[in-house]
Amino acid sequence: MTVAPSSLHISSDFDSGNIQVLDASDPLHVKLAIKPDTRSPHFQWFHFKTEGLTPGQTHHFQLSNASQSSYNKAWDGYQAVASYDHETWFRVPTEFDGKSLNFSVQAEHPHIWFAYFEPYSRERHDQLIKNALQWSGCELLAVGKSVEGRDIQLLRKGNGASHKRKIWIIAQQHPGEHMAEWFMQGVLERLEQGSDPQLRKLLDFADLYLIPNMNPDGAFHGHLRTNANGQDLNRAWQNTDPNVSPEVFFALEQMTHYGVDLFLDIHGDEEIPYVFTAGCEGNPGYTERLATLEERFRNHLSNLTRDFQTTHGYTRDEPGQANMTLACNSVGQRFDCLSLTLEMPFKDNNDAPAPQTGWDGKRSMQLGKSVLSTLSDMVRELR
Repeated sequence: MTVAPSSLHISSDFDSGNIQVLDASDPLHVKLAIKPDTRSPHFQWFHFKTEGLTPGQTHHFQLSNASQSSYNKAWDGYQAVASYDHETWFRVPTEFDGKSLNFSVQAEHPHIWFAYFEPYSRERHDQLIKNALQWSGCELLAVGKSVEGRDIQLLRKGNGASHKRKIWIIAQQHPGEHMAEWFMQGVLERLEQGSDPQLRKLLDFADLYLIPNMNPDGAFHGHLRTNANGQDLNRAWQNTDPNVSPEVFFALEQMTHYGVDLFLDIHGDEEIPYVFTAGCEGNPGYTERLATLEERFRNHLSNLTRDFQTTHGYTRDEPGQANMTLACNSVGQRFDCLSLTLEMPFKDNNDAPAPQTGWDGKRSMQLGKSVLSTLSDMVRELR
């Protein structure tokens, strides 16, 4: 006896949810679309829950506007992620036909979540901040406000002594890049290990200034690139307007107050299936000293973990041709410091593939822990 599939209920009215239902009349073949960011044409991030699946049946989902997304070339080689409990995520069979992104699952349970990448919720963020203060020895140094009034916490690990180097790490300027806050969780978890000799060396010479989520509004609303005003924060660092991008205004205000000796801006890249960094070689103030520090960072991290490499990445800027609205370039120029954008993939890491999960939150966390080892090794060379 064949059991007829029941009707599906598809929802995205939750933290970082994003989907539009176009046609769910056939529960085995559902047609959907990704909604753009508020006040912006950008879209790529999706996250939704499906209820009413028939266990044993294969259900197909079509994102019909994928070819019009912000990074439509990124769908090639991409596999969507799914979870039955919103905690353990796995990749599902996915194909881009040039117009639509199509993925399917043979249901094991009546409900499932799908997302562009393993999401990092605001609830988890709040717990991360609580743990950082309770277990990682961080202090809540300052709190900024997003466009919609959400907290942007600046944490400091260290005592603020004048001789200490100031190392800044910020994450998730682009709200759909949830791997960035997973990275920050890895950083903060390692800071709990008081007996770690590499950490002791790092913290003897430097304080860490950490902003785990720069764009809480965008993350909550399921945006890909922008804040609640439709502003791409990583294009707002040259002439910062507190009314348009208060998130960046807050970060720059704090950097100016405390100083910066090294800056890492943590991101995810839709297209490139590798972990890499981009520097500020196009800055007018770029020097051989900064070039040497960049090479030192990259070589150490690539020798430390196979998850990082130096072959694949963005095309290098020509001298004097940097986009000074980017955080990496703006901060590097303003503070004459080593300044890097670190990118992780939405896909898998082709150097170290994991077909079941692809690149995920756990691997992002481990990379955050590894980066602290690299910072420890070079902390005395920053100035």
